[in-house]
Amino acid sequence: MKRILWLLLFLCFALAPAPVWAETNAENAPQIAAQGAALVDGRTGRVLWEKDGDTPMTMASTTKILTAVLVLENADLDGTVEISRNAARQPEVHMDLREGEEWKVGDLLSAMMLRSYNDAAVALAEYTSGSVEEFCAEMTAKAAEIGAKDTVFGSPNGLDSSLPLEQHHSTASDMARIAAYALENEDFCRIVALPEIYIAEKNGGRQISVTNADRFLREYDGAMGVKTGYTNKAGHCFVGAAERDGVRLVSAVLGSGWGDSGKEKKWTDTRKLMDYGFAQYENYRAVEQGTAFGEVHVLDSPVETVGTILGEDYEALFSKAEQESLRLEADLPETMEPPVCIGDELGTARLMLGEETLAEIPLLADADAPCFTLGQRLRRVAAGWLTWREF
Repeated sequence: MKRILWLLLFLCFALAPAPVWAETNAENAPQIAAQGAALVDGRTGRVLWEKDGDTPMTMASTTKILTAVLVLENADLDGTVEISRNAARQPEVHMDLREGEEWKVGDLLSAMMLRSYNDAAVALAEYTSGSVEEFCAEMTAKAAEIGAKDTVFGSPNGLDSSLPLEQHHSTASDMARIAAYALENEDFCRIVALPEIYIAEKNGGRQISVTNADRFLREYDGAMGVKTGYTNKAGHCFVGAAERDGVRLVSAVLGSGWGDSGKEKKWTDTRKLMDYGFAQYENYRAVEQGTAFGEVHVLDSPVETVGTILGEDYEALFSKAEQESLRLEADLPETMEPPVCIGDELGTARLMLGEETLAEIPLLADADAPCFTLGQRLRRVAAGWLTWREF
């Protein structure tokens, strides 16, 4: 038998994927040209606002965000990549890699992220996983591990002219979540923020300079950069991030348009999303570790009840309206057998926003509750017998 404890949190309580409460601020919602768009909390990945954010679409070279993640997690940045014929034959945009050349992994990775070189992406995929096909399978698996809900990779560079949608697609929400995950990696953050690099073949041959194509990085206060993209199928795309005063936002716009107007709209769409996010959301301590929560009756122990406390802190981005709607719901057993030790997990609190579970927080015992000793049992029996004799 369990009891359900409900608390409206005027104090604080909450976490991750909740319904998109931006609807409560509809009058302030950004007007976005992109076919699909999403704004997420850069720390938790919770979607704060979206426009067709779960609709599968092609995502062009924003694909390379996850390419970079796999390389960073599975390859040595000081390793040497020998360029294959397949990599050298990749279409523009390319850095004119030539079969047999040797380049440092970290240099190819930086060039790929700054200038979107398709040949560098294929060379890195082959180096990391042995083949493009295996690398793409690993990309798809990694996306699911991160929390992507509808993302499949058939290319490490985002070129999609020969790929049907079912073989290569993502959603705006998924791409924003993937970027939020990538930004947890210090090397990724460093690379995407580089204004320009100078790299050379390992044998001291060709040397090239690579400038960052990310206008957002130069034009928006707090911009962290990330990745542009364009194909004839996908249109202009951009996944970006910005941070101010500890508030980190990640946005994704897919299909902002085509031609020069589409190129400009991806930047204006991104600025609108970021402006909205910084205006509407703030860091909020949703769970305070150590806060008393409820009690459990302990059977067959000299300690009749043990209190519980919340075992973790939680802080995330919430609007003012969301902060007033957060609540905590938990299952605790009405009774339990001893022994209970301080710090034992007795139940789990679920942090709620609307009908969505945002996080699960352990409920810990705040005191010990030992079993009765033999002497205590005998005294209880004796006391019970004396009470019975009085009747």
